[in-house]
Amino acid sequence: MGFDRIANMVLRRLIGRAVNAGVNAGINAVAKRGGGKKSSRGDHPPQRAERTPEEQAERERIREVRQARRARRAQRDQS
Repeated sequence: MGFDRIANMVLRRLIGRAVNAGVNAGINAVAKRGGGKKSSRGDHPPQRAERTPEEQAERERIREVRQARRARRAQRDQS
């Protein structure tokens, strides 16, 4: 094998590693930023608005329906 082929193989590996490192660094930078515009708000979680009584009643109704469904499934699974 000639020196030129060995040098070519070594250079290809080095360039491949450099490209992979650059891609990984770019992906990590985007992941840390949180997708761009979101980072401008800081790392604070979004504040929830207060629920209206109608919304609260609907959530409670849905919760009761789900609990009843779970109870029926549990009873059906026991028998």
